[in-house]
Amino acid sequence: MDAIQALKERRSVRKYLDKQVPGEILEDIIKCGMMAATANNKQPWAFVLVTDRQKRRDIAQKATYGRFIADAPACVAVFGKKGEKYFLEDCSAATQNIMVAAKAHGIGSCWVAGHGKEYGEDIARLLSVPQEYTLVSLISLGYPAENPVKSKRSLDEVLHREQFQR
Repeated sequence: MDAIQALKERRSVRKYLDKQVPGEILEDIIKCGMMAATANNKQPWAFVLVTDRQKRRDIAQKATYGRFIADAPACVAVFGKKGEKYFLEDCSAATQNIMVAAKAHGIGSCWVAGHGKEYGEDIARLLSVPQEYTLVSLISLGYPAENPVKSKRSLDEVLHREQFQR
């Protein structure tokens, strides 16, 4: 699948088949996250890949809107280094790259918010992440058991030329 098709067809998947994703695919997806735009090439991210069923259940129990992580074969927790000026933007770009790469591999994904959430520190402790990092996002990954079809707003609704038009 080419990049344009992956970008246009990617949707949030919350139901997964009980089928493991090969390690080399998961690693390639995360490598794509590492290739995200990053201010001054700081690369302030750290990725924790979680495939252990009990750890995914523990994460799902803590993440308010991520209960489905328990049923996904994998989860990537994206952490940003505190103190780096643009860690949130950089880690968000990495999160998006991961989801688009997953789609290109035929893997479903869903972004669960992490930054500023009350469960961020609990998940960091659960995953033994050093205190200089903070949770930015959780991404469930797996072969989709659903094909979500959600329409997007039209280009005419969101594109403004030269200045904002009401």
